[in-house]
Formats: sequence, C-alpha cells, structure tokens
Amino acid sequence: MAKRTVRKNARPTVKAVERKALAAELPVGGVTAPASLITPAQRRRLERRSTFERITGNGTISALVMIVAAVAAVICANTPAFDAVHAFLQEPVAITFGPWSFSLSVELFVNDFLMAIFFLLVGIELKYEMTVGELRRPRQALLPMLAAVGGVVVPACIYGFINRGGAVYGWAIPMATDIAFALGVLSLLGSRVPPALKVFFSTLAIADDLLAIAAIALFYGHAPHLGWLAAAAVVTGLLVLLNVRRHFRLAPYLALGLVLWFCLFQSGIHATLAGVILAFTIPARSDIVASELVGWLGAKLPELEDRFDDEAHILGQHDFTHAARGVERVVHRVTPPLQRLEHYIATPVNFLILPIFAFVNAQVRLVGVDPLSLVFDPVAIGVYAGMLLGKPLGIAGMTFLLVKTHVADLPTGVGMRHIVGVGILGGIGFTMSILIAGLAFTQIPAELLAAKTAILAGSVSAALIGLAYMHVACRKRAA
Repeated sequence: MAKRTVRKNARPTVKAVERKALAAELPVGGVTAPASLITPAQRRRLERRSTFERITGNGTISALVMIVAAVAAVICANTPAFDAVHAFLQEPVAITFGPWSFSLSVELFVNDFLMAIFFLLVGIELKYEMTVGELRRPRQALLPMLAAVGGVVVPACIYGFINRGGAVYGWAIPMATDIAFALGVLSLLGSRVPPALKVFFSTLAIADDLLAIAAIALFYGHAPHLGWLAAAAVVTGLLVLLNVRRHFRLAPYLALGLVLWFCLFQSGIHATLAGVILAFTIPARSDIVASELVGWLGAKLPELEDRFDDEAHILGQHDFTHAARGVERVVHRVTPPLQRLEHYIATPVNFLILPIFAFVNAQVRLVGVDPLSLVFDPVAIGVYAGMLLGKPLGIAGMTFLLVKTHVADLPTGVGMRHIVGVGILGGIGFTMSILIAGLAFTQIPAELLAAKTAILAGSVSAALIGLAYMHVACRKRAA
C-alpha cells in the first residue's frame, strides 16, 4: 500500500494527465489526440495519412479518376495502340491446381470478378441503408424509392418503343444511374444543395442500384446450370449459418464468397451477384455488447496505470503491454465486420477497380465507322433518349404524382425544381449501363458500339446539363 501511495505522489494521477492532455489536444489522423501522446515524426506520418484519407474519401475526385480512365480508353481505342490493348484484354488468366485449371480472359476477369467486388461495396451500402439509413424508415424512403421505379420504367419504355421489332434486348441499359458519378457531380455545388436533397438522391440512387441488380439477375444471365445453381445455394446457406451463429471474423466469409462467385460463374447467373449476396450475409452487429464498453474501459484504466513504469523501456513492461493488448483486442471487435470490410475495399474499388473497368469497357473505336449511321442507330437513339429524357420524366413525374395525391411529401427545403435536377443527373449511367450493354450485346459488336457511344454521350450530357440546371435551381433557393 505504501508503494502505491509513493507512486501516486511521484507522478500525476490519470485525471490530472487527462486535464493536461486536453489542454494540448491536436487533430491527428482524423481524430483528436493529445500532443504528448505521439512523437513529431509520428504526427507528420498520421497527418499525411489523414490527407490521403480525405482525398480517397472525396466522391468528386474518384469520379474524376474514372472520367480520366474513360477518356484515356476512347483515345487509346482510336490510335494504333488499340490492337495491342485489345489483344491483351483477350489474354487468358489461368488458375491451376494440379490437373484442375480454370481460365478466363483479362476482360472477363475485370467484368465478372473485379466488378463482383464493386457489387460487394454496393451491397454493403444497401445493407447499411436498410439497417440504420433511410431505407429502414419505409415512409421516409417511400418517395425516393418509388421515384427510382419511375426513373427505371420510363427510360426502359422509351428505349423499347424506339427499338420495337429490333434490338429490344437492351431495354435495361438506360435505366441505371451511376451513383458515384452522379453524387460526385452534385457535390460540386457544395453547401448550396439542400441537405435533404442529398439524402433523397442517395436513397434514390441506392434503390436504382437494387433495381439494376435485379434486372441483371433476372434477364441478363444465361440459361442456368441447375447443378452449379444448387451448389451456389448451399454456399449461400453456409454464409447465412455463419451469420446466425455469430461468427465475426471476415476470413470465412471471404473464402466462401470466392466459392460462391465460382459457382455462380459456372451456373450462368451473372457472377457479380455473388458480391451482393456476400454483403447481405456479413454481420452488421458488433462482436461485443457496446453499451458495456465504456464502463469496462473505465475499470481497465487503473489497471493500466498500476502496471506502467515511467522509468522502464516499453519492451520490458510485459504486464503493461499484455493489459494494453487485451484492451486493443476488445476495442477492435467493436467495429462490425460489415463496416471493417467497407473500410478495406472502398478505396481500391473507387480508385482502382472502377477506373480499370472504365478503361476496359470504354474502348469505343470510331475509326472507319460512319458517324451518321452511328448517330441514327436505333440503339444509340434509344439509350441516349432514355438517359436524357426518360430519367428526368420518370423521376420527376413519379415524384409529382405521389406528392399531388398526398401519398408522400417532399423533404424539407426541397422543391420540384430540385427533383427535376435530380432526374437530369440520374441520367448519368456510366458504370451499370456499360455493364448491362456488354451483357445485352456480347455477340453483336455493332450494337455494342452504338450503345457504348450513346452511354458516354448521354452521361456527359446529363452531367453538364444537370450541373448547369442545379446551379441555377440552388442559386434561386439561396436568393
């Protein structure tokens, strides 16, 4: 007891240290930390990491990276480099285990495997919204979700009408909204955009993604192989079982996710759906009882204080480091596996996978193509009109109908002029639209070229027109 008293008198108590630290707190790595807690070199390193996280977390920057990749692809496709790039994309990527081997082309690897990781991120966002976001409040989410339905049906109908008796199979191409591009463009307007409008647009885009995923699953797979489909169902059951039995380590889920992708790939169902299924089976709960954490940490602080010795090297303080490691392990388990996985994959998806996808799929070669025949191709007209006319008509028209019939109310601070702007920006359909176009016209190069050309032109037009329109609409609000 005497030793304990001497130690307390020899150095400040925990509360005294806390009061001193609070007087010298610095923002480090996105959090507030006492200036005395880390060295100047560590602080500089964490500040660089914080800058990197701000850049990679900026939707506008990630959208610009994808635009650069798409522009580079179009330029490359119309230069002598096209043949070499095209040959590389057709090169096989092989995986071999003894006598067993599996191969697919580089292009297929990007479109089926890497995009499954993108769909995993989309699935995580969907599950987040359904758990704690806007989609968990049915009445609040009703208006943007039904507006998304209008924004899907009207473009599909416009395309189908223009291509009746022709390439009608591409009806789903103009119905998709690229959430990354569209929200990136909207963010350029900054604080002038009503906060409720951002929530409305985010919910609409997420519902739009869900409808696009359903369209791919139902209409753009091949005739399913029942054996592989059954195997995929078994793997899905195992994933659900892991969730029910409260397994919180990510490794088993990711291993089974790879198996699920392979089963779906072999079954004829589009393999990117494995990402969505995997996302919905990963736990969104914490591994510990979070309500008890603060009390437990408070009880641990005196123990850490007792075991720490100012005069000893940290390597020799085994009791202290052991206790600290126990706290670290518990705190690490606070973050749900779903949130940890999102943190791991968000930056690679936005800054690597999507730009690679854009470069691979925006190879629009116009050399030797008659521009007039391309402009007047019914597929190009249907896609472009669906994106530029169908989206705003469907979104704004459905919203107007629901508000006038008192089924739902507009969000606070949002007027119909804002909804029209959202409809125009909804015509930005780059990622999903190109993916669906590739599925619809795999064996018809001329129609695929027309569709991709219209997607690029429509997305650029929707972005520029939508940005100009929203600039005026939001300025009117500010005035």
